[in-house]
Amino acid sequence: MKKMDNTTRYERLRERYRNGDLDRRSFLGLIGAAGLAYGVQTPFAKYAMAQDVQQVRFDGWGGVVSEAFREHAFDPYTAETGIEVVDGTFSGGDEYLAQVRASQPGEFNIAHLSGVFDYARYHNFDLTTALNLDNIPNVELVIARLMEPYRAITPDALSAVPYDYGTTGLAYNRKYISDEEMREKGASILIDEAYKDKIGGWSDWRTRIWYGALQTGQDPNNIEDMEEVWDAIRQHRDLALKYWGSGAELMSLLAEEEIYVTEGWSGRIAALQEEGHDIGYYDPPNSFGWQECLFVIKGSPVEACEELLNFMLAPETSIAVAEGQNYPPALDGTKVDLGDKIPTLPAYDPSGTLESLTFADPEYWNGNEAEWSKTFGRVQRGY
Repeated sequence: MKKMDNTTRYERLRERYRNGDLDRRSFLGLIGAAGLAYGVQTPFAKYAMAQDVQQVRFDGWGGVVSEAFREHAFDPYTAETGIEVVDGTFSGGDEYLAQVRASQPGEFNIAHLSGVFDYARYHNFDLTTALNLDNIPNVELVIARLMEPYRAITPDALSAVPYDYGTTGLAYNRKYISDEEMREKGASILIDEAYKDKIGGWSDWRTRIWYGALQTGQDPNNIEDMEEVWDAIRQHRDLALKYWGSGAELMSLLAEEEIYVTEGWSGRIAALQEEGHDIGYYDPPNSFGWQECLFVIKGSPVEACEELLNFMLAPETSIAVAEGQNYPPALDGTKVDLGDKIPTLPAYDPSGTLESLTFADPEYWNGNEAEWSKTFGRVQRGY
C-alpha cells in the first residue's frame, strides 16, 4: 500500500506542477525526496537527484520540419518537464559536422541527422555516446529494419534512435510534364535538353552521384564506371537553372515555376501538394531511400536527452510531427495505428519492412567520400 500511496503522491505533485502551483525546482525537489525516501520510480526523479538540466539544444533542418517539432514536441516537452529546448538549424550535414567538431563538449546535444551516413561519420570522429534504451521504452515501437544499420556500426550501444524516413525522388510540374512522360524517362529527365534551364537539383555530392548512377544505368551502391557518372553530372549541371541548397528553396523554385523538374525530398513535395500546387512525385527504380535519426552527441546531458527522445517517439508526438513535416515516422505501422494521413504520404511502407526502398551502403559511400566530394566540388565549379 505504501508504494501505491507514494505513486498517488507523485501524481498529485505532477498535477500541481502542470497547473502552475509548483515551480520546476520545487517540483523536482519534492519528487526527488519521495524517490530517495521510498524508492518511487518517477520519470523526473533522476534529474532532481543527479543534475538540474536547464536546457537541451536540438539542431535540425529548419522550415516546416522545425515548425512541426516546435509545435508538437518541444513546447509540450518543456511544459511537461520544465527543460527548455533551444533549437538551431543547418542547411547541410558537412557544415554542421564541422561546427560540432570545433565546439566544446556539451555545446551541441541532439541533432536530426541524415541517418546512417552521418551516424557512421560521427562514430568515426568519437562523437557517439551510449544511450540506455530502458529509458526510451518507445523505441520498441520503431521499425526493426531502421535500427539494424546503427547496431551494425555500434553493436554495444546506440547513440541515436531512428525518427523518420523518406525518399529523394523526382518532383515535376504536371502543367508541363505528364505522369506518363515521367514514368517513361525516369531519372534521365534531369538530363533532357528539352527542359534546359527548367531543371533543378540539390547541391549535395551524394545525391548528384546517386542520380548520375541511375542516369547511366548503374547500381548506386556498386558503381563500375565513375567517369560515366561524372559526365552525367556535368550534363545535368549545364542544363540546370541552378542547384538548390535547402528544402525551402526547393519548394520556392517549384511553386514559382522557375523550374519544372528536379529531384526532391518526399515530405517537401507532399507539403507543396497540400498547398494546392499540381506537383507530381515519382520514385524511379533504385530511388534514393533514406532515414533520419535523433543523434545524441558526446558530452550531452544523456538522461535529459533520453527523456526527450522517448517523448518524441511517443505515438501521439511522433504522429503529430510526421503529419506536420510530411515524412512517415519511424514507428511500425503494424504495431501502431498511424491514423489516416500518414499512409497517404510518399514513401510510406505499410508492411514495416521497407523492402520497397533502396538505402545507401554507408561503408561504400563513406569510404569514397573524400575523393568523390572533392571531385564534385570541382565539377560544380565548372571543371
